[in-house]
Amino acid sequence: MSTLVVRQVKMSRYSRARKIHGQTVEGRRAVLESLRAGRDINKIVMVEGIALGPQLQEIVVLASESDIEVQAVSRKELEAQSQTKKSQGVIAVVPDPRYHEPEELMLEAEHGDIPPFLVMLDGIEDPHNLGAIARTANAAGAHGIIIPERRAVGITPGAVRASAGALEHIKVSRVTNLNRTIERLKDLGMTIIGLDADGDVTYMEADFTAPTVIVVGSEGSGLSRLVREKCDHIASIPMIGQLSSLNASVSAAIVLYEAFRQRL
Repeated sequence: MSTLVVRQVKMSRYSRARKIHGQTVEGRRAVLESLRAGRDINKIVMVEGIALGPQLQEIVVLASESDIEVQAVSRKELEAQSQTKKSQGVIAVVPDPRYHEPEELMLEAEHGDIPPFLVMLDGIEDPHNLGAIARTANAAGAHGIIIPERRAVGITPGAVRASAGALEHIKVSRVTNLNRTIERLKDLGMTIIGLDADGDVTYMEADFTAPTVIVVGSEGSGLSRLVREKCDHIASIPMIGQLSSLNASVSAAIVLYEAFRQRL
């Protein structure tokens, strides 16, 4: 589909944008996944005259089907209002992210045939790490992610973009106190397994087949003391190289896929 055809399809709603207000989802894949997930979108802002590949074509078609306004701006205007500075020529303006209660995440498991499987992030501050973990968690079949309200990143445009749209498909709970949340989840029958270099089991020895929460520590200091004490097990990733630790999102990916393997 050419740019001209798209404009003919959208002529009545393809208007010139002046200023973006509100939360944004940025990048072609992230915007496309937002549309596919049926997320509430106020409008889509796109570079005027941009060449349309398959992703942008689908964005325009899905926006038209959902009666979402598409507005045109110059590339300079769009990039000036981009929060990630990596918009790839398209931004979706959306309401503030909706967070869920931890129990809601467990309800997701009732629609499938595997036990509840959650990921808890203890102080992850880099939006790229949150996005990467969300992408892996979604691919590995996790039912949701739990993050703290303070001293941690939330669902930002950078995190959504880094997740390649996965944050549009996996529910996120933002809680005031991780320790109390762990106690609630234990009462509901969840096993809490933290990741740390100093573990009582390796991640290959840990049992992820029961209802499980995998806890990933912060980029700098790992698991906080109280969270660590509340874990049922601490799982380590054996390493023989010169480095003593892995990036948080890499560690999470390794263990999430071991859990996925055990749950197949």
